[in-house]
Amino acid sequence: PPPFFFFFFFCFLKFFRTSRAVGNGDKMSGSALKQELKLLESIFHQRHERFRIVSGSLDEISCQFVTQEQVLVIHCNITESYPLVPPIWFVESDDPSLAAVLERLVDLKKGSTLLLQHLKRIISDLCKLYNLPQHPDVEMLDQPLPTEQSTRDDVTSEEEDEEMAEDNEDLDHYEMKEEEPAEGKKSEDEGIGKENLAILEKIKKNQRQDYLNGAVSGSVQATDRLMKELRDIYRSESFKAGNYAVELVNDSLYDWNVKILKVDQDSALHNDLQILKEKEGVDFILLNFSFKDNFPFDPPFVRVVSPVLSGGYVLGGGAICMELLTKQGWSSAYSIESVIMQISATLVKGKARIQFGANKSQYSLSRAQQSYKSLVQIHEKNGWYTPPKEDG
Repeated sequence: PPPFFFFFFFCFLKFFRTSRAVGNGDKMSGSALKQELKLLESIFHQRHERFRIVSGSLDEISCQFVTQEQVLVIHCNITESYPLVPPIWFVESDDPSLAAVLERLVDLKKGSTLLLQHLKRIISDLCKLYNLPQHPDVEMLDQPLPTEQSTRDDVTSEEEDEEMAEDNEDLDHYEMKEEEPAEGKKSEDEGIGKENLAILEKIKKNQRQDYLNGAVSGSVQATDRLMKELRDIYRSESFKAGNYAVELVNDSLYDWNVKILKVDQDSALHNDLQILKEKEGVDFILLNFSFKDNFPFDPPFVRVVSPVLSGGYVLGGGAICMELLTKQGWSSAYSIESVIMQISATLVKGKARIQFGANKSQYSLSRAQQSYKSLVQIHEKNGWYTPPKEDG
């Protein structure tokens, strides 16, 4: 199954390479970022006893914090607006104390070497968390980066074009080096089919255009995380096996239709789906996932769109009675695929059945929201019931 992740993820990938309208400021920030990465890799190499930079590029870094008991995997994503927009961190763990370490990074908001300062804070706090001595190499992160002189005022437009081409070639070389599959590292597109890659590229293109038009919707943190979730789904074996399908409603990253295509073959729900296919030519359960700007810190709103079900913890309007879909039970560590598979399993365990001939209009967004609101109020007052293991 896909790993659980804490915290944020990335957006607007490699945007400054797609348009000269971004200007020279991004070129300079990219150059400075490369210097930060080179410094980090020189200090925390892949054999470092405490902290290791496993791989790095201008938009993503993977690293490890090493103790005698475990190796903690930490990821960082960097937007094209760095350092104006700080690095975005997450850790492969559901330990809330680790999430707290990353949450404290919000105190560090400014600085030309924000990546270095973030890592210094992370390593220091993790050493404290695991009762380890502070590693002396951490202090090396305070050293200034070499400065580069700019003589762009004396450069003609022709020379400027040549310089920009050389810079892009250098950037391509740098990124290709980082994306080579050393020690099993996979490129972000590996394992994704051409059709789904085209969808991802279309999303990024739309985001770039919205950015240029000043019409960006959603939030950076939500967009970043949702792009990662969608990419992971396209790479997932469960998705490729046809257990479920995902479609973006009107190309919106914040509105997903999810089709549950396969359920337990020994279940009554499976038999109902076969009958539904014979009657209506449809053999899936359609869910809708709606995400807000504060995702992943709040859960998506999930409802059944069709067919009308009885049982399976499906409420009026199509809302779903599951603790993990409420703020009380939600964790930012949950992946969307894990939520999809959990809903599928819950429908079977709850003995969901298709109500053939039922009025399909009884399922609507407004009714589902009302049912969900009542559900939350009831369980906030009375708590949640966890059935015994023998009941599934």
